[in-house]
Amino acid sequence: MQTIKTALLSYGMSGKVFHAPFVHLHQGFTLTGAWERSKKLIQQDYPYAKSYASLDELLADDIDLVIVNTPNYTHYEYTKKALLAGKHVIVEKPLTVTVTEGEELKQLAIQQQKLLCPYQNRRYNSDYLTVKKIIQEGWLGEIAEAEFRFDRFSTVLSPKQHKEIPGPGTGVLYDLGSHLIDQALQLFGKPTAVFADIAITRSISQVDDYFEVLLFYPSTRVRLKSGYLVREPLPGYIVFGDKGTFLKSKADVQEADLIAGKKPDAAGWGIEPENEQGLIHTEKDGKIIREKVPTEKGDYMAYFEGVYQSIINGKPLPVTADESIDVIRIIEAAYKSRAERRIIEL
Repeated sequence: MQTIKTALLSYGMSGKVFHAPFVHLHQGFTLTGAWERSKKLIQQDYPYAKSYASLDELLADDIDLVIVNTPNYTHYEYTKKALLAGKHVIVEKPLTVTVTEGEELKQLAIQQQKLLCPYQNRRYNSDYLTVKKIIQEGWLGEIAEAEFRFDRFSTVLSPKQHKEIPGPGTGVLYDLGSHLIDQALQLFGKPTAVFADIAITRSISQVDDYFEVLLFYPSTRVRLKSGYLVREPLPGYIVFGDKGTFLKSKADVQEADLIAGKKPDAAGWGIEPENEQGLIHTEKDGKIIREKVPTEKGDYMAYFEGVYQSIINGKPLPVTADESIDVIRIIEAAYKSRAERRIIEL
């Protein structure tokens, strides 16, 4: 089996939790190493892996694929360097801070004949996959309104200082909003207009920690929300159609299991507890239905399998640069809406 030699650009939380376990376990990848600036930790978990002292050292090595899992403001610079060094690139969301930067990287990847694949792992969440199935199978009829939430409760700042210092690409809209926007675009396509309220709600915060973004479609409204002062969880997904309603908690277990040290090949991986099943209240064949819906299985490994098939067998990328550039386009429109206090036409 042909393998893809892969290196991470950091081995903090994202490298340790979201990338290394999958690269290590997938037979199509080899975890070559990671760029570690101060703490040298990767060899504690993967003794065979290298610890690179610099980006240049990493790029000069025999690497096929680079995973850019560093702060948002570095994505453009590091991805560009990796592409120019002849590497395929996975880059965490958001692809870049601006649409202009994203378009440039897309064109550079084409010129270099290398694949550029944004990392949108929440497409493989059990909760989202269940909502996707309900909508696509037509259980709710024509969708009139949807609300997607990604909330947290935290009265302290993130230990990741780069997330709390004002600057390009910081704030909850770039962070958690990138996931919600991507999911909305996957299900409903590109909106015609955007309106947004973005704010700081905690006295300790210097970057926005709350947003409400309204996406306008010809016959549908999609509301995306996130806040850091939501102690009692609300449904992560609320969908209304002309036949019925679906409510689903945000309950994918993969992140929590990874943080706890579980591996993606563990029995029962990606399966939510039954008590988190969504509720559907709809009508089918003249019969009113109100019942729980079995949750789909979450599987972040499917993303890495998709990348493998793209690089080795030329299959379509699991996530494209164009799709991620559309996410950034919505974010830019949202900030413009907040600044000008008006609806922004797209």
